[in-house]
Amino acid sequence: MEELETKLFEAAKTGSVSLLRKLLKEDPLILDRVEVNYFAETHLHVAAILGHVDFVKEIIRIKPELTNELNSHRSSPLHLASAKGHLDVVKGLLTVDPQMCLVPIKGRIEDMKMLLYAKAAAAQVMAYRGESILHLSVKHYQLEALKVVVNTAGYPEFINSRDSDGNTVLHLSVADKQVEIIQFLLAMAALEVNALNINGMTAIDLLIQSRRDVRDSEIEESLKCAGAFGTSETNIPLCVNQNMQKNSWKRLVTLVKQQEEWFDKTRGALMVVASLIATMAFQVSVSPLGNPLSTDLLDRAHLAGFSIMAQNSPRAYTVLHIYNTINFIASLSIILLLMSGLTIRRRSFMWILMVITWIAISANAIAYMDLVLHVTPIDEAKSAMYVIQYSLIAWLVLMALLLIGHTIRLILKLVKKLRKRY
Repeated sequence: MEELETKLFEAAKTGSVSLLRKLLKEDPLILDRVEVNYFAETHLHVAAILGHVDFVKEIIRIKPELTNELNSHRSSPLHLASAKGHLDVVKGLLTVDPQMCLVPIKGRIEDMKMLLYAKAAAAQVMAYRGESILHLSVKHYQLEALKVVVNTAGYPEFINSRDSDGNTVLHLSVADKQVEIIQFLLAMAALEVNALNINGMTAIDLLIQSRRDVRDSEIEESLKCAGAFGTSETNIPLCVNQNMQKNSWKRLVTLVKQQEEWFDKTRGALMVVASLIATMAFQVSVSPLGNPLSTDLLDRAHLAGFSIMAQNSPRAYTVLHIYNTINFIASLSIILLLMSGLTIRRRSFMWILMVITWIAISANAIAYMDLVLHVTPIDEAKSAMYVIQYSLIAWLVLMALLLIGHTIRLILKLVKKLRKRY
């Protein structure tokens, strides 16, 4: 007999199914005898730790109760297969008894930690009804086991795994009204609170259809605060409804303050810019470069108090006068509108004022270029022309970029409004 038992362990070490069958023909009770007389571990432990899938399947087909046997270290074949990462062996063992993957039922949380740290993927092995270790933890009210699996498995989406009925662990915990487990699950960002089972029901649907209980209101409030809703309800969380007025009022006050600050800053900046431009325009108008005469004692007769530029270069003076007037009128218009006392609180009106400011600045730039050309000596006129041309090109490019940028911004705002409307 001992010789047969020795051969059986040799078959387990090599994974020889044929030798196993041969030994069973010689002694049909050999597995029962080994189960009673084994010392450190059974042949199933040996095959499981070595990863001999076919041998393990053959053993559990003949004598499935061996899967629950523990060795001298109080480890089952499942422990050893999981620790070594033999997932095929683990799946085979779970087909016999899905519940045995839930080690904490026997109070062995530390064993579960050891197994999951050794091979985290073992936690994703499904039982015969598609139940994961998470489902079994909830079914057996094992919150600590659930925490261990969630914290060590390393797969956030694993929390949403479903059984053959399409139920997630949230469905099961709500159906059993396990408040602590529900609160633990709802704290996880990856949890799908509105997942549907095979009957098209969410967790809150199960709560509504279940027997009324003193814990129902607490569970319902927790679910709705997490965004849960029934299939016949809208997807607006209860907590959002409760706090919507408070939060929206705070947001409104903040928005109004920000707009007021923006308007005040913009008004102040426009007032300063418009005042400076108006001052420059007035100065250029009454005293253009070339100076009005204070006396007419020159080689060529000029009337005192009149601009030399107007008499010597009437065309250049006309250009200067036109753009300087545009500059001056635009600046005064801005100042007048800002000082009128009207309640200017619309961004569109402020943008109009800013466009008028652009016009004033552009007119000021053209007037400056005209004056530079007029006062430049003839022998330096060519170089001055180059400078003005390049400056004008740069100015036009800048204005074009600003115009394009604001146009794109306006289009994006319009598109966003249309999307919200439709």
